[in-house]
Amino acid sequence: MERLTYILVLALYLLVLGLVGLFSSRRLKSSADYAIGGRSIGPWVTALSFVAAYFSSVLIIGGGAFGYKYGLATLWIGASNVLVGCALAWIVLGKRIRRMTEETGSMTISEFLGKRYRSRAVMMFSAAVIFLFLIIYNVSVIKGMANAIQVLIDIPYWGGVLISGLIIVFYVTVGGYLAVVWTSFIQAWIMIGGLILLALVALSRVGGLTSAVRQLRAADAGFVETPGLWGWAGLVSFCLIVSLGTWGMPQLVIRFYSIKNVRMLRVGTIVVTIGGSVALLPYLTGAIARILHPAVASPDLAIPMLTKSVLPPIGGAVFLAGVIAAGMSTFAGVLIISSTSLVRDTLQHTLGRALTPAQEIRYARAANMVLGAAAILIGLRPPSLILVLTAFSWAVIASTNLWPLLFGIYWKRTNPTATLASMVAGAGTAVGWTRLGNPLGLHGFIAGTSIALVIIVVGSLLAPAGGRGNGRDGSI
Repeated sequence: MERLTYILVLALYLLVLGLVGLFSSRRLKSSADYAIGGRSIGPWVTALSFVAAYFSSVLIIGGGAFGYKYGLATLWIGASNVLVGCALAWIVLGKRIRRMTEETGSMTISEFLGKRYRSRAVMMFSAAVIFLFLIIYNVSVIKGMANAIQVLIDIPYWGGVLISGLIIVFYVTVGGYLAVVWTSFIQAWIMIGGLILLALVALSRVGGLTSAVRQLRAADAGFVETPGLWGWAGLVSFCLIVSLGTWGMPQLVIRFYSIKNVRMLRVGTIVVTIGGSVALLPYLTGAIARILHPAVASPDLAIPMLTKSVLPPIGGAVFLAGVIAAGMSTFAGVLIISSTSLVRDTLQHTLGRALTPAQEIRYARAANMVLGAAAILIGLRPPSLILVLTAFSWAVIASTNLWPLLFGIYWKRTNPTATLASMVAGAGTAVGWTRLGNPLGLHGFIAGTSIALVIIVVGSLLAPAGGRGNGRDGSI
């Protein structure tokens, strides 16, 4: 009976998503509708779809795994998500990105950077990094969804990958960005409700927060201290990469492209900050899982195991839907970004292929199917810890795009040569640092973005002030 409840709730949920995709397809009248919703999305939908795309199954399963492994110090990661990744990102980036991308007619980060710096090389390098490493990121997302399905419904891991992956590919391919943003809006409410439900029930099961802290301290004082078992280097690195690193993540930045107008950003900032506060809960419940299940086979199974042990079937089914909802919103956002980048940045701007709006939509749909299938196939045999996989892909993407985007909207002197050098050095350092095992305990994100920052600032200061390249005319 329990398994049947899970299956019925999940089936109903997936059916709703499929119907949203079909309905959205009827509203597609241009390539801008397919790629960014025609810049017509309201503040509530934009903000909550941002939350759903940001926090995904990576946060719920991966964040819970880190809470299980390192204890309550990981709550600082959730706090940085809310303050830096949500509130500050909307305040600093939102208004300028919305205005400048409309002025240049840009629909992707790479296209905007190419037009801002009037550099085809900048656009091509950004697009290549985004294309490659977002596929890696999507593997971590699909792994989180499959892990939850595996534990809660007792379906083999590969079955969870196929169930979650194929429905996403369907509704994104059919409905484009409109389907992505509206399904994410629905998914945000389900995710928030599921996280709150699990946290409240889990806390009551261990006797409340004070009792949980006491039991964790009895197991190891490092579980309740800061930086605790992790150490300062690891904790600070992850706080930065999953909060400041989001400023260069295209599936999140695109929300600023698509919001209806800059006035709506004020409401959106409030909504995204309040909604984003749920980022604290997976780390808390992961630590509680350590009390109730001290010997799980893998930390990534901590949250699914906790859910199955403390929630009744209907509650567990709601939480499962929340995990799937969070993962699907992120996977879908990454998929639409990747396909749009492939068609606009590579096929049109780099290879010079002229496409009609109808052809552009047709090619984007084909790209969605191919890229989705690739992520599903890789996801069948992924690396181990979800958050580790996520952090690697975020490190490279952020080291490439963060400073060119930020300086591109705030500092007119930033020039193409310094920008390209910064991007190449940042991405190369992030990859190399990670392959060396993160020397000094610092993640590749810290090394990559630090090198990239120095190069873009020094290179722009040394260059003649005349070689700016504002790209206001929309040229590359």
